[in-house]
Amino acid sequence: MIKVLVWCENRQNKTDEAVKAVYPNGMHNTIADFLNLDPEISAKAVTLDDPECGLSEEALKDTDVLLWWGHIAHHEVPDEIAKRVQHHVWRGMGLIPLHSAHFSKPFKLLMGTSCDLSVPGFFKEQLWCTLPGHPIAKGIPNPIQIEVEEGYNEVFDIPQPDELVFIGAFEGCRVFRAGCAYHRGRGKVFYFQPGHETFPIYHNATIQQILTNAVKWAKA
Repeated sequence: MIKVLVWCENRQNKTDEAVKAVYPNGMHNTIADFLNLDPEISAKAVTLDDPECGLSEEALKDTDVLLWWGHIAHHEVPDEIAKRVQHHVWRGMGLIPLHSAHFSKPFKLLMGTSCDLSVPGFFKEQLWCTLPGHPIAKGIPNPIQIEVEEGYNEVFDIPQPDELVFIGAFEGCRVFRAGCAYHRGRGKVFYFQPGHETFPIYHNATIQQILTNAVKWAKA
């Protein structure tokens, strides 16, 4: 059984009516619920408001793969918690930063760069698989059509990915490295771009399959 922790800052989930309309049970619970449909995965959700942000030493020792969604409260994560996550990745825990978690402290520590990008607006997105034989792309159509998503644009200030699994193509010829796989120490990291909080991205069955595949890849 793969033990998964789904972390969310849980700020807009509580205060933004548009977000609550899409994820009435919370984005983190939505993600944990679909991951738990796979018999190989046991997922639970924690938030920034939990003791030690839900990321105590004991919790991380019991975690095979950590999914991370954050947006407006990156600064509220204590530096020592971010470093704790970094050290657990080095020791073999998988990390899957989602969407605006490109600015999360653990991801920036593991990348060693600013992880900056540009956000030109909201557009239709085609998500193209560049490595159809990769375990994360197993059973995934190519391309994936996303009706509307927050457009991210290059240059994305990250190290060269070990494996670039997906590229996002947005209206207006904007492109973005949308699925980036890395090895860090004994752990694996997979950054995945789709997931703006006001769109039902994590209700999409194909996106759910990608994240389920990513959990299994990150544990292997």
